[in-house]
Amino acid sequence: SSGINAEYGGIFGCYFYYGIIQEKIMRGTYGPDNERYIFPMFLVWCQCIINTLFAKGILMVTDGSKGDNTPAYLTFICGVTYVGAMLASNSSLKWVSYPTQVLGKSCKPIPVLLLGVFFAGKRYNLIKYCAVVLITIGVALFMYKDGKDDGAGFTFGAGEFLLLTSLTLDGLTGVAQEKMRVYGTRAHYMMMSMNLAALSVMTLGLLVTGEIWHASNFCLKNQTIIPEIITFGFASALGQNFIFITVSEFGPLMCSIMTTTRKFFTILGSVVLFGNTLMTRQWIGTMIVFSGLIMDNIFGKTIKRA
Repeated sequence: SSGINAEYGGIFGCYFYYGIIQEKIMRGTYGPDNERYIFPMFLVWCQCIINTLFAKGILMVTDGSKGDNTPAYLTFICGVTYVGAMLASNSSLKWVSYPTQVLGKSCKPIPVLLLGVFFAGKRYNLIKYCAVVLITIGVALFMYKDGKDDGAGFTFGAGEFLLLTSLTLDGLTGVAQEKMRVYGTRAHYMMMSMNLAALSVMTLGLLVTGEIWHASNFCLKNQTIIPEIITFGFASALGQNFIFITVSEFGPLMCSIMTTTRKFFTILGSVVLFGNTLMTRQWIGTMIVFSGLIMDNIFGKTIKRA
């Protein structure tokens, strides 16, 4: 439908820019000493502040006078699981390779679907399950980077545990969002309350680790990074605006499918724009993703299961 297309276009555009700015901040150098920015938690904290202010502004302009009867514990669970999934995923890179992390996070729609079925009472038809599995396999095939990993065989260590934790928290966020939909939680209220809950957890983390002081000193010393952090935050806020509208109107599974395939299409777009060649495995992944999307779009809602 045109609604879904508009939300996907918004998510794609905002997060394409978001990814470019994030890489510029995390990989760039600043000041005469060519210092690197090494404070990811502070960056996410700034992002959550701008997200919260953006959502509050939208609520004040549109329907700020309306109340909301969503239980506080639901919004808190959403915020904690949302920020926990981000931090666990980022921290896993200390122990696992980037391809391993990509493979893990590409499977995000699966825990969202399964936990939604078991804990939120959602029911999907068989084709929906098949489409989610196809999209996940296709994205993983496309994004996996060939190379030798350290060590042979499969080992389950701290990195794998953090990835599993991140996926589980993604699924629990989806469950909580489904519960919030039962209460008719508005998109921007969901966005504001989740980011506020995330801020409460991250502020404590920043104070305990002392990162807030080190990051602030870095920004004061290298002030060219400040507008980059602000534009990064606004790209995040606009992207989240479309994400929470999607969750509110179409559910967390559809949102999960959109955000997973968004990463795929961003990379595919860069391949087309810059003339890079694709390996056979990546073309197979491309076809699998499109097959899953077409299957879900045409048949995903035609059969209902009790």
